[in-house]
Amino acid sequence: MENFQYYSPTKFVFGKNTENEVGKLIKQFNAKKVLIHYGGGSIIRSGLLSRVENALQKEKIDYLLLGGVQPNPRSGLVYDGIKLVKKEKIDFILAIGGGSAIDSAKAIAAGALYEGDFWDFFDRKARIRSALPIGVVLTIPAAGSEGSTATVITHENGMLKRGTGSDLLRPIFSIINPELTFTLPTYQTGAGISDMMAHIFERYLTPTKNVDLTDRLCEATLKSIIDAARVISVDPFNYEARATICWAGTIAHNGSLGVGREEDWATHGLEHELSALYDVTHGAGLAVLFPAYMEYTIDTDIMRYRQLAIRVFDVEDIPSNPKTVALEGIKRLKAFFKEIGMPLSFDEIGASEADIEILLDKLAINRGFPLGSFKKLTREDARNIFLLACKK
Repeated sequence: MENFQYYSPTKFVFGKNTENEVGKLIKQFNAKKVLIHYGGGSIIRSGLLSRVENALQKEKIDYLLLGGVQPNPRSGLVYDGIKLVKKEKIDFILAIGGGSAIDSAKAIAAGALYEGDFWDFFDRKARIRSALPIGVVLTIPAAGSEGSTATVITHENGMLKRGTGSDLLRPIFSIINPELTFTLPTYQTGAGISDMMAHIFERYLTPTKNVDLTDRLCEATLKSIIDAARVISVDPFNYEARATICWAGTIAHNGSLGVGREEDWATHGLEHELSALYDVTHGAGLAVLFPAYMEYTIDTDIMRYRQLAIRVFDVEDIPSNPKTVALEGIKRLKAFFKEIGMPLSFDEIGASEADIEILLDKLAINRGFPLGSFKKLTREDARNIFLLACKK
């Protein structure tokens, strides 16, 4: 196990009707004026936005609304939010939604206290040294942004999708009511599940040895996600299964599963180019790419893939042939992704083999090569993984 520092100050308020506590929570942090940041009309139609507004009004907290966050959130709305925050002297940002709304809120929170272009943080020209406090009411378990340091934004100038991070971007509180996820469409639920599983794989696939504790934590979280997903597929209003998925999404990306081990993140780098070019749902793109990445890198550490197959996908061990066991585990992962309605190839997400060189060119700009740490990917390696992902 490697040396590490772990800091997670987020207060999690979990359970039924907890969104009604948002006003009291914000008041604890002495906020005077709040920007409520959200996406489309679902939180309006469901009455969630009204409940949040009522909670703030009860505590006599002023607020402004800024909706319109898109999946794969864009820089344009971030710029609008920064201008609004500075003009109105807003001192707290409340994100309502999933990873896109939260990521956009984080970028606004950092940019509002910076004199330059917020994109400097994503361009690695500047470090985040201050940010407005952020609160979250989570509606989509997937990205884990409600407990993470990370934010990912797509800049419309060149459609460059990049991430940055800082402990200053961890929300000071996150409200998680599993009931708010009951009416999520099946596809969105599946994409969220594949996203959180990918966050675990990025930590599980590591060159660091002797990390059995976090291996076991990763494996247990993956198995819990798979089991709960199967319950939800037949009973979407099952509170306990939804609760498992909600908390698993947070654990998958709050950093606790990656302590003491080198993380990879190559597959996320590959997928960011897919979702930037084709506006693919992030979790769906990861479902396409992760099996391809695993097949391509299997010889990097066959025994790690064998362990995953046995402990998570219940593959029977064949001591004399660990690669067969490892390949069966990847096969079962693909079958699970298909079971929850996820795509498995370029064709299914509208991507084209003809665009692979464009994807690679943008990957070279955004991330550079070599990519990752489990296997340090060259441009040729990345090309081969994309080619594998073209096959059904």
